[in-house]
Amino acid sequence: MTGRRRPKSPLFAEEDPQLGLFDRADEKATESTGDAHGELESIRDRLPAKLRLGTSSWTFPGWAGLVYRQRYANQRAFLRDSLGEYAQHPLMRTVGVDRGYYTPVSEEELAAYSKQLPNDFRAAMKVWQRVTMPGFPRHPRYGADAGKENPSFLDPELFAQAVHAPVRAGFSRHMGPWIVEIAPPPSPLDPSWFCERLDAFLAAAPRDFPFAVELRDRKLLTPDYAKTLQKHGASHVFNYWSRMPRIADQMRMDGLLEATPLVCRLLLPPGQRYADLKEAYAPFDRLVAPQPEMRQDVVGLVRAALERDLECYVIVNNKAEGSSPLTVRALAELLVD
Repeated sequence: MTGRRRPKSPLFAEEDPQLGLFDRADEKATESTGDAHGELESIRDRLPAKLRLGTSSWTFPGWAGLVYRQRYANQRAFLRDSLGEYAQHPLMRTVGVDRGYYTPVSEEELAAYSKQLPNDFRAAMKVWQRVTMPGFPRHPRYGADAGKENPSFLDPELFAQAVHAPVRAGFSRHMGPWIVEIAPPPSPLDPSWFCERLDAFLAAAPRDFPFAVELRDRKLLTPDYAKTLQKHGASHVFNYWSRMPRIADQMRMDGLLEATPLVCRLLLPPGQRYADLKEAYAPFDRLVAPQPEMRQDVVGLVRAALERDLECYVIVNNKAEGSSPLTVRALAELLVD
């Protein structure tokens, strides 16, 4: 697969010196987008109150016309200020703060995010990989740690100090669940040992906000894992990921449809590589490869969660189908049908 040519973004005023901050480049395009938002508001008004739809991160210039209508002075301004416009989209009531996986987000940045958001908006924050990675991949960016075990894996003290404290101080009003993504280790994990570590972490970590655990290794999806989550009231992340069972199969395991909030993350089709689809699908402005089976699984999951009166987060990555805002719309339309 090869990527399409990436045109200059119509979002940034610096690409046209005659256009000021937030100026419209094309009134006709703006009117069209406004009409589309009107249709989305009609869909939104029929969605369940306990359902939160959103995307995995939000800073994609290719979403101009789908999510963004304002013009920003430059890319830096877009990265800093676009969350507020994202949260005005009729269907977006949550977002995944994925950047927290690579390094903890500072209290100051989180407070700036919080000021942009409406009161009812809740974000799902990824936990820093130094806490959630069992071992370091054999990759140059990990330096001397590459290929080694991570001594800080599921360390509640590191989580409390480096990850939880800034969020509690700067983002409490808009914080939803923590996403504890357990990355595939360099060598296989023993499922029993993993459950012991997870049990100890959930017992000791601060519980201001709910935990949702996301597996990337199907061998860890065991009855003991489900029991560990139940013991602490933590959620399982029902994920659409290349090396995990389909969502409908994850639903069949006893004990995973118990805790609130229920979290579903749509990431990568079976057999695909993240880097390949990132290149092929950019700039993420169209549905390239719709996944009808995935969509039906999500509808079944959401309805099962709502029958149990669980709050439900569905967070979509661009690599699931090509454009996460359009996948969100497709799911919303199915759910109100």
